[in-house]
Amino acid sequence: MKKLPIEDILLELQTKLSTSKNIVLVAPPGAGKTTRIPLALLDEPWLSGQRILLLEPRRLAARSAARYIAALLGEQVGETVGYRVRLDTCVGPKTRIEVITEGILTRLLHRDPSLENVGIVIFDEFHERSIHADLGLALCLQSQALLREELKLLVMSATLDTTPVSSILGDAPVVISEGKSYPVETYYNKRPIEGHIELAVVRKVQEVLLAEQGDILVFLPGVREIRRVESQLLAMVNENEVFIYKLYGTLPQEEQDVALLPAPAGKRKVVLATSIAETSITVQGVGIVIDSGLMRVSRFSPGTGMTHLETVKVSRAAADQRRGRAGRLTSGICYRLWTPQEDLTHRAGNTPEILEADLTALALELALWGIEDPEELLWLDPPPKGAIAQARELLQQLGALSSTGRITAHGQQIAEVGIHPRLSHMILKGKSLGYGKLACEIAALLSQRDLFQNDKSMPDADLRLRIEVLHGGKKAGIVGPSGYKIDSKLYQRIQVEIRHWTQLFSISDEDTDDISACGVLLAFAYPDRIGQGRGDGRFLLRNGRGATFIGPQSLAQEPYLVAAELGGDQQRDNRIFLGSSIDVKEIRQYFNEQIEVQEDISWDHEAQIVRARRYEKLGALILENTPIVGCDPAKLATALLEGIREEGLKILPWTKAALQLRQRLAFMHSCQPNWPNVSEEALLATLEDWLGPYLYGKANPNRIEGLNLVLVLRSMLTWEQGQQLDNWAPTHIAVPSGQRIPIDYSQTSIPVLAVRLQEMFGLEETPRIGQGKVALTLHLLSPAHRPIQITQDLASFWKNAYFEVKKDLMGRYPKHAWPEDPLQAMPTHRTHVHLKKDN
Repeated sequence: MKKLPIEDILLELQTKLSTSKNIVLVAPPGAGKTTRIPLALLDEPWLSGQRILLLEPRRLAARSAARYIAALLGEQVGETVGYRVRLDTCVGPKTRIEVITEGILTRLLHRDPSLENVGIVIFDEFHERSIHADLGLALCLQSQALLREELKLLVMSATLDTTPVSSILGDAPVVISEGKSYPVETYYNKRPIEGHIELAVVRKVQEVLLAEQGDILVFLPGVREIRRVESQLLAMVNENEVFIYKLYGTLPQEEQDVALLPAPAGKRKVVLATSIAETSITVQGVGIVIDSGLMRVSRFSPGTGMTHLETVKVSRAAADQRRGRAGRLTSGICYRLWTPQEDLTHRAGNTPEILEADLTALALELALWGIEDPEELLWLDPPPKGAIAQARELLQQLGALSSTGRITAHGQQIAEVGIHPRLSHMILKGKSLGYGKLACEIAALLSQRDLFQNDKSMPDADLRLRIEVLHGGKKAGIVGPSGYKIDSKLYQRIQVEIRHWTQLFSISDEDTDDISACGVLLAFAYPDRIGQGRGDGRFLLRNGRGATFIGPQSLAQEPYLVAAELGGDQQRDNRIFLGSSIDVKEIRQYFNEQIEVQEDISWDHEAQIVRARRYEKLGALILENTPIVGCDPAKLATALLEGIREEGLKILPWTKAALQLRQRLAFMHSCQPNWPNVSEEALLATLEDWLGPYLYGKANPNRIEGLNLVLVLRSMLTWEQGQQLDNWAPTHIAVPSGQRIPIDYSQTSIPVLAVRLQEMFGLEETPRIGQGKVALTLHLLSPAHRPIQITQDLASFWKNAYFEVKKDLMGRYPKHAWPEDPLQAMPTHRTHVHLKKDN
C-alpha cells in the first residue's frame, strides 16, 4: 500500500480521539484523509466493533471512496466497507465503515437519534458547507449532548477556518497534516474573456492538446456548457486518439465511473466536469486542469419565495481545490481563464449553502426533530429567519406543519421518504386519488433537466407534452412534438427514477393514460405557484409574484396554471419554463380549506362611493368577486366615515347655512373653549361621535348625500348652548338703515360685517356680538359694494377718515348722500340724496 502524507499524523489523531470526543482535522487535497483515516480507526478500542459513518458531499464521491477503501482491504463493496446514497445502497451484515451522503445522515438520526452502534461520524470535505452537512453536525452535537456522550465527531477539510468549527465542537483539538503536494504551475489569461466561456474553453483545450502531454480535466459551470463544449470538441478531435468524457451529478453511474478511470493505453482523455470534481474524488491520469472560473449555485430569495440558479465566479478556495486536481499524482499545470487582476475580485471562500438555498426541507427536518426554534441547536451559521419563515409557510400549505408549527402525521410521511417535501407531498396526494404513477412521472421529470431540447427556440412549457412522450414509449433518437429532440439517455434515466419512486411509495400499476390530473398534481407540489391569467401571457401567482411567458406558448392564454419551473430577473416577473393548466373548479375542490372568504367594504376614491364586495381568495388570487347584497349598515357607515376621513370634510354636502353655522360654532369655541371644536382636525378625529349616528338608515347608504349638516352640527350643542348661540353669534345684525346684514364668521375670531357706508349713518359706536365682548370688523362699502374702509372704531372713522372718503367718492357717486355730519344724517339703502334727520 502506497504511503500517503496523512499517515504521518494518524498516531496523533488516534491518541487524541482516545481522550477527546470531537476533533478537527485539516489536510490538503491528495493527503489521503478520506481513505486512510477510517481504516486507521477501525480497530481502536473505543470503537469496539461499532460502525464508522463517513459523510461525503456527493454520491459519486461516496461510491468512489467506498470502492477504493474496500479495494485497500482486498474486499468487495458491501463487506467491511459499504455505502448508502440516494437510489443506491450497498451494505452487508458485516459492514463497519459506511460511506454515506450527507442527507442520509439525517434519515439515520430520525430513525435512531442516539445513533446506537455508531462510534464516530466523520464529516469529510466540510468546507463545502452544504445544508445537510450543517444540519447533520448540529443534530449530532445535540444527540451527543443529550443522548450519547460517548459518540465521537471528526470534522475534516482541506480548506477550513478551524476556529469557529473547533468552538462549536466544544473547543475541540485541531490536528493538521502538512501533507505533500506535487507542484502545479498556474497560468492566467493575459486579458479578460469576451463572449461565451465555452468558446474560450474550446480554444484552450485545442491549444493544450497540441502543446502538452497528458489528460485534461476541464471545470465548467453546468451541464449546458459541458454539452456545448463536448459538441464542438467532438467535431475537432480525432475520436480514436482523444476521448471526451462528461462528469456531473445526474450522469448515469456507469458513465461517471468511466470518466474517473485512466484513458486507454496510448490515448488521451478530456473530462468536462462541474464542481463535482473539485474534491473527494481522483480523476485518474489527469495532470492538466483548465478552469473556467465559474460555478452554478442555487440561491433562494426570501423576498420572492423562489429558488433560481445563478452562475457565479468560483471562490479562491474552490479555485485552489480545482488546481489541486492537477497535482494529485504528479506535478501538473493549471490554466485559469481569468486574469490576475480579475482574481482579486473572487471571494475568499464559498458562501454556506444554508444562507442562500431553499430551506423547506431543512424546516421539515427541524420540525421532525422537535425543534421549534433553530437557535436551540449549535450552528456555524444559523439559518436566516426570513427563509425559515417562508419555508414553514409552504409546509403549512402542504399540510406538513400545523398552524402552530408542529409536524403533522402527513408531514412525518413526507419526511420519511427523504425527497423534497414538494414532490413527496404530490406523490402521496396523487396516490390517494389514484394518480400515484402519474405523480411519480411528474416528479421524475421535475428532478431532471428538460426532456425536450431545442437549440432554436424555447420548447413548449406544457408539462403534459412530456408525459405524453413517456406514455408513448419513445426512445433513443426520437423527435418529440414540434421537432424537439429527446435525449435517449435522459429518457432512460427518467424511467429508472419513475420505477424507483413507484416502489418507494408502494404504488401499483395504474392506468395513467389520463393526464388531465397533471395540473392538480403539479399544484400539490407548487401550491404557492398557482397562477391566474392577466392576459398577454402574464400571470399573477398565489405568492403575489408575477410570472410570464416569453414568445408563443400554448399555455399563455389559460385562465389558470401552475408554474413548476421559473427563472429570470428576480426584480421583475419571473419567466415560466414549465407548467400545466388547472381549472378553477379543481382549485376549489382540492384547495377549498385554504380559500379565504373576505368581505371588503371600503371607500372607492374614484367613484366617490362605498363599495361592498365579497372576495374568495387563494393567497393573492381572487377567484370570485361579487357585490354584497343587504350589507350590514354599521359596516357601510364605518366605510363612509373612512372615506370622509380620507377625502376630508370638503366631501360633505355643505350648504351655505351649514357652512355659516360651522363658522359661528368656531367663533363660539374661540370665545368659550368648552364649546365644540369644529376645526377640520377635530371633526375628522371625532367623526364617529358627531356624524356616525346620521349615517345609519340613509336612503343611499353607500353614498355621502342627503345629510342635513345644520341639524348634525346643532346636535353637537347642549340645550343651553343652543339657546345661547343666536344671542352670542347671530347670523345677522340690524343696521341703522333697517336692513339685516349677515355677519361673516369665516375668520374665526374676527367676525366681519360688510355694509354700505350710507346704511350706517347715525350710528356712532361699532356694533358688538358675544354679549358685547367682540367688536365686529366693519367693511364699509362704496355704493358699488367695494371696501373703502376697514375698521373696528366707527366713531373714529366718522371723525377723521369719513371726510377723505367723501372727498374722493362724492364726484363719482353724486346721487348718493354725502352729508357734512354723518351722525345727523338719515341712514338709507336707497339711491337718493338724504335730508338731515329730525331733531
